[in-house]
Amino acid sequence: MREANLYRIEDFRKVNKAENIVISLHAQLRLNERDISIDDVMNAIDNGEIIEQYPNDFPFPSCLILGISINDKYIHVVVSMNDDKIYLITAYIPNTDRWEKDLKTRKEESV
Repeated sequence: MREANLYRIEDFRKVNKAENIVISLHAQLRLNERDISIDDVMNAIDNGEIIEQYPNDFPFPSCLILGISINDKYIHVVVSMNDDKIYLITAYIPNTDRWEKDLKTRKEESV
């Protein structure tokens, strides 16, 4: 499925169904706060791309996907997975204060 704790977007797309997405209480609270639905998350996985990998995350490696919501807004989705489940860590609307215009590149933090 993945090599060296790195994911491929195709692996997420194979199991991307609502019944296969595990949402923690924290993630559900953030979705509610940000008015992001599970359909938005699934759409982002279906049309998005992995822009960052976090191979050392615990308890599982995770990654950041840039995708499009069902209302054509860019969203970031942080997920991990095993063979048949996607674990939603969080989702948010990327902010151009922190991200370059491409929404893929983090801005340098000023000290």
